Amino acid sequence: MFKRLSTDAINTLLIIGVILLVIEVVFFNGGLVFSVLFSSLLIYIGWKKYYVFWRKIIFWIGAVSLVLTVLSMIAVRFLIVAVLLLFIHNYYKSKKEPDHLKPEIIDTDEEIPYNEPLLAQKFFGDQSTPNQSYKWQDINIHGGFGDRIIDLSQTVLPHDEAVISIRHLAGNIFIYVPYEVEVSIQHSAVIGRATIFQHKKKKVLNQYVYFRTSDYAASKPRVKIITSILSGDLEVKRI
Repeated sequence: MFKRLSTDAINTLLIIGVILLVIEVVFFNGGLVFSVLFSSLLIYIGWKKYYVFWRKIIFWIGAVSLVLTVLSMIAVRFLIVAVLLLFIHNYYKSKKEPDHLKPEIIDTDEEIPYNEPLLAQKFFGDQSTPNQSYKWQDINIHGGFGDRIIDLSQTVLPHDEAVISIRHLAGNIFIYVPYEVEVSIQHSAVIGRATIFQHKKKKVLNQYVYFRTSDYAASKPRVKIITSILSGDLEVKRI
């Protein structure tokens, strides 16, 4: 079904869904944002030590509450109904097309080569680079809840510019950088703190933080770090 949908159709559905969500939150049900954030907080607290019994209870209370809150949104109901209608429309359209009129499509395009990423997308739980030596790959991930730990002392960076890009909801980001590596950091957060080497910013409230070592433009190896987080701390330290 989804192969038959154009990108424009999908984008149109998403735009309408976003507009309905904004209208619902602003004019009808402003408590939705609080409900989603509170449920997400319960999920995060419960997942941190999921093996503890009462933490499991908190996790599932948050999960059920989040699902019910999301399903109660007008925008979500619209998207569900729209997808079902499109599915039915495409189904009957395919049934009406005679077999002899269907063109034979030969897909000669080769698949994009897939390389196992250093860190995969992960919504729940902590994640870190290997504790032993590993081959470097640029990092470009987004996550949900948990800590992310990047240790560059266990790898050999390219003799140019390595890139670390992390977009995250809630949790802390730790990046350990060898002394001989130059660093450029672009960090944004809604709520949190930032520690970059000897520099500390105790409150990052909906702010953007930029830092670059003095020899970054001229010296190599170097690493560009781009991070954005809803709630959590960033710590970059030498090792």
